[in-house]
Amino acid sequence: MPRVGILALIQESNTFLPGATTLDHFRQELLLVGEDVRQAFATAHHEVRGFFDGLAAAGIEAVPLFAARALPFGTIEPEAFNHLLDVMLSELRKAGPLDGLLVAPHGATVSKDYPDADGEWLTRVRQAVGPDLPIIGTLDPHGNLSPEMVAATNALVAYRTNPHVDQEQRGLEAAILMVRTLKGEIRPVQAACYPPMAINIERQCTSESPCLELCARFDEARHRPGVLGASLMFGFPYADVSEMGSSALVIADGQPELAQQVANGLGQEMWNQRHGLAGTFLTVEEAVAQAVKLPGPVCMLDMGDNVGGGSPGDGTWIAWELYRTGVGPAFVCIDDADAVRTAEATGVGNTATFTIGGRTDDLHGAPLVGTFRVEQLTDGRFKESEVRHGGFTEFDQGRTAILKTDRGLTIMVTTKRTLPFSLKQLTAFGLQPDQFQIIVAKGVNAPLAAYRPVCPSVLRVNTRGVTMANMTQLPYQHRRKPVFPFEVETTWSIP
Repeated sequence: MPRVGILALIQESNTFLPGATTLDHFRQELLLVGEDVRQAFATAHHEVRGFFDGLAAAGIEAVPLFAARALPFGTIEPEAFNHLLDVMLSELRKAGPLDGLLVAPHGATVSKDYPDADGEWLTRVRQAVGPDLPIIGTLDPHGNLSPEMVAATNALVAYRTNPHVDQEQRGLEAAILMVRTLKGEIRPVQAACYPPMAINIERQCTSESPCLELCARFDEARHRPGVLGASLMFGFPYADVSEMGSSALVIADGQPELAQQVANGLGQEMWNQRHGLAGTFLTVEEAVAQAVKLPGPVCMLDMGDNVGGGSPGDGTWIAWELYRTGVGPAFVCIDDADAVRTAEATGVGNTATFTIGGRTDDLHGAPLVGTFRVEQLTDGRFKESEVRHGGFTEFDQGRTAILKTDRGLTIMVTTKRTLPFSLKQLTAFGLQPDQFQIIVAKGVNAPLAAYRPVCPSVLRVNTRGVTMANMTQLPYQHRRKPVFPFEVETTWSIP
């Protein structure tokens, strides 16, 4: 029976954050070897589960080796990244003879010593197993694709949806490519095209124009004779690295020239649509004024404090405007352990003056100071059974307090930064979406898998923060130049 190893190292690194991702961040989220990997992903809506399921269906032995994941945050500390590499390569060496490797990098992982961290670990793995062993895997389309990632692997497929609700399917797709490769049915080769552009995160929802139409072109390419896969890489603007930007990646069956030709054509299509993909920016004041007039609940997306992009989750720009205007009823979640402690000291049913959020820096807004009644204190744990962005099923936001003003603003304060990917964040604690005219989610597109079914209206808000949608305002030092929309007059043609 053929044996295929499984490796995963997943983290989205926001280099504009002052804080660093440590080994403890991985230990708190996921850092496993051997059979513990299989158990951890047995019921997850994740590509690694797709790896296992696809191999099992073909009668191929899956050999779980290593899996590490940390929530999006700052650049990974060198000591942490080196430790992760050491453990990964050690498990690979101990695995014995393998016929292939299924891998799950993110694509936007950054370490201080290795800005292209994904390219680094994939290259180390390739060096360890030699040039002939097939390495096939998945990518998050929010990765910054590098030539090193492409060279180190035989085939990589990115999620096709944003919000990412097809991760398990893409893992299954990668596993099927591996099965067919081992059977000798195909010989996957890949090529990439890198138009000098960055698609704005505000325009990356795959069910909305113009991204919808662009994705359709990639769908067409996948049906061309000889093509095994085609992936749109949006890029990750919050990693200040030379690879930052959008790209097209194509897999062909033994025809590198075809892969490059199709990738170039898709890159040209991306470039042709660059102006429509540049984004539009709604201010906080404009958004709140519009939300009053729209059918509710209105999902108001706080793009500058996008927890899924590594932000601190304690931004107050929208909360301040809701508090000031009294518009609502409204719901906001803010990460603030100090406010939780104040709530515990105050007690349920009692009222006190709270200082909430804005503790990380001035960029995310000043602390909100106001009078709130403590409605509830909970352990902050909840589960999600539906397929949601990221494949997460269990959430732990730590000790949590629900606070409310007499003007209808409800603020949930947590002790752990929490991704807004599940409606259970409200309903598990007795809060129903239809209680609110406005529900603020600290994200851009990822929360929509959960919130769009109950929110007839959506507003993306250009708040300030380390994930601000207007990326031209971020203090880059290492990005390549020229890149549209930073250098608006950039010209480009396929080499």
